Order: sequence, then C-alpha cells, then structure tokens
Amino acid sequence: MTTDKDQYKVRQEPFYRAQGNEVTLYEAAYGARLPVMVKGPTGCGKSRFIEYMAWKLNKPLITVACNEDMTASDLVGRYLLDANGTRWLDGPLTTAARIGAICYLDEIVEARQDTTVVIHPLTDHRRTLPLDKKGELIEAHPDFQLVISYNPGYQSMMKDLKQSTKQRFTAFDFDYPEAGLESEIITKETGIDPAIAAKLVKIAQAARNLKGHGLDEGISTRLTVYAATLILRGVAPQDACRMAMVRPITDDADIRSTLDHAIDAVFETLPA
Repeated sequence: MTTDKDQYKVRQEPFYRAQGNEVTLYEAAYGARLPVMVKGPTGCGKSRFIEYMAWKLNKPLITVACNEDMTASDLVGRYLLDANGTRWLDGPLTTAARIGAICYLDEIVEARQDTTVVIHPLTDHRRTLPLDKKGELIEAHPDFQLVISYNPGYQSMMKDLKQSTKQRFTAFDFDYPEAGLESEIITKETGIDPAIAAKLVKIAQAARNLKGHGLDEGISTRLTVYAATLILRGVAPQDACRMAMVRPITDDADIRSTLDHAIDAVFETLPA
C-alpha cells in the first residue's frame, strides 16, 4: 500500500442532504481530531455522510469494511515474503495514521473484539499505534482521525462494542430521512419522477413500522434507490418494489404478503 495521499482523496462531491446539524458537528469534531462513532440502521446514509465530509474537508479517506475474520494484522500490517526475503506491508489503519487520512471502520461491531483493541491508543491523548511485530511506535499524523460505524439494531451479547471502546468516541445517531427529504434523495440519485419516489418512501415506511414485529430491519433508503433504478430500466413498479425492497429483507411468507399488498395499494393509483 503506497502512501500517496492523493489516491485516497474523494474526487467528486458525493450527494448528501443534511438531516440536521451533523455537518457542523462533524467539522467541530474533526477540528479537534476527536474520534467519531456513527450509529444507525443499514442503508441510512452513514457511509455517504463520511465520504461527503472527507470531500468537504479535502482529506484523504481510507475505508475498511469490517468482518468477523478480520485480524489485527489486517488493520495494522504484516511481514510478507518475496524474492528478496521479507518486507513489511502497512495495513489501512497504519497507512491512515502515517499520512493523515480519515480512517473509516465500517460496521466495526462485525470485527472481533480482540481486533478492535488495537485502535485504543489512537483514540485517546496518546494518538499512537504500536506495531509490535515491527518494533515501531507510530505517532499519528496531525490530520489523522478515526471514524467507526455500526448498527445498534444488531446489538447482542456477542455483537456489541465494549464500553471501553464506546467511551473513546463522540457519536452521531443517524436514522432514515423524513419522507420529503428521502423522496428528494431518491429523485436526485436516480432521476425518477418525484411522485414515484414518494410512493417508494411510503412503502419503505410501511416496512419500517414492522421492525420488531416480524422484521429485524426495515427497508433502507439504499433499497428504495435500487427500486427506482429498476423502474427506470423499464421494470413494472410493483415488480421492482418486490425485487428490490421486499425479497431482500425477509423470507417470511406472511410479512412478504403484507408488504406485497402495501405495494399494490400504493401503486394502483399511479397513472399509466
């Protein structure tokens, strides 16, 4: 992994519509280089927000999609064998600390707890990263910031952050946008007619009302964008909604039937 900052810059402005004062608050957190935790349901715009802020602040962004197989070496780096012997390869967290990037650990709760411990020295007054295998102590670049995200809806005894980790971060609560703003987002992202976008949001909200009553998670804004994209490709609205908004989130026959009826009711008034 090279250390060229420019390769990690966000080239074009990502589309993002603020729901409140999160942009101002994030700028203040970055100004103080405070670690940030972004919490919210799947597909509500957490990653887009961080991408937008990196663009707005003109800072490099290194994103890591966390998973249960991720080791500490995947984050900090490891020795590799090549024709000339062994060489050290920095991991994404180490690279970000060296070059002064925003390091975004997406869905941090998916990573093993023994892996997430390595971020602790970077999230307090030390702002250091020890590379034990290499015998090196990295002092984070003045521009470095650590950002993590996770979905509190999936909290459990086995999948939650330790308090010792949580209390190292400032935090934002994200949720799905209110109906008018969400419709605007879908229209902007896809070019779909605003009237159809509003209908997609209405269906999504119906599903979100079922969360905890048969659904683990509601229909995300991301899935409504998928449905709009399919409609623009010539797919019938009802079929697009079933394919993009209902079938991905549940296999329960009763829930599917309930949402399918909601789709038919919403789109039966749509002019041909």
